[in-house]
Amino acid sequence: MKIALIGYGKMGKTIERLALERGHVITEKFSTNNPFLNQKEVEADVAIEFTEPSLVVNHIKHCNTLGLPVVVGTTAWYEHFTTVVEDVKSKNGSMFYATNFSLGVNLFFLANEHLAKLMNAYPEYTCSIEEIHHTEKKDAPSGTAITTAEGILENHSNYNQWKLSENSDKTIKIEALRLPNVPGTHHVIYESAVDKITLSHEAKSRDGFALGSIVAAEWLFSKKGVYNMKDLLNFDKS
Repeated sequence: MKIALIGYGKMGKTIERLALERGHVITEKFSTNNPFLNQKEVEADVAIEFTEPSLVVNHIKHCNTLGLPVVVGTTAWYEHFTTVVEDVKSKNGSMFYATNFSLGVNLFFLANEHLAKLMNAYPEYTCSIEEIHHTEKKDAPSGTAITTAEGILENHSNYNQWKLSENSDKTIKIEALRLPNVPGTHHVIYESAVDKITLSHEAKSRDGFALGSIVAAEWLFSKKGVYNMKDLLNFDKS
């Protein structure tokens, strides 16, 4: 498969290494010095996009214009989600999006939803989320933390919103820490007067996220429409 990389930072380089190991070809590498939006055609079967929130929407729309399927790893753009999906469908395009491509994180999401259903019966426990990322991560809270919070809101009747660093009634507090040289870590915490229950995921490297995006690209190849990790992993059928 021919892959174009939109974004060639640390994640892009990791995707390149793992894609080559899986027998794929990297045909294009777009970055600040070689902007994707300047391209009128791209020789690739699929693009994998890891850039910045301010760029991603235009990148997706340009992929749609070029007829290039795109796997989107950038987060913090979902306020434009409806508009983007309409653009994908109107141009008969293909998009795969996820707040996190790691298999382990997606199992964490599933466990989080199940735990929220169980904890719904125990209002004496308050729920909060803590996420830790490196100082280079620009969005806070992370897309992974937001997806985690949304999983709780869908399954726990005691909460109707999440807020960053704020405790209030029916609110899940998300604490977003940015520290140097740390792995991405997410904790869901249920705490009562007598004990604390913690569900955690800690990434050891970028490889899990990068590999997941490549698997998504392999899966998206030849498909039309909008998909996410639940489609790929069939979690709704589990």
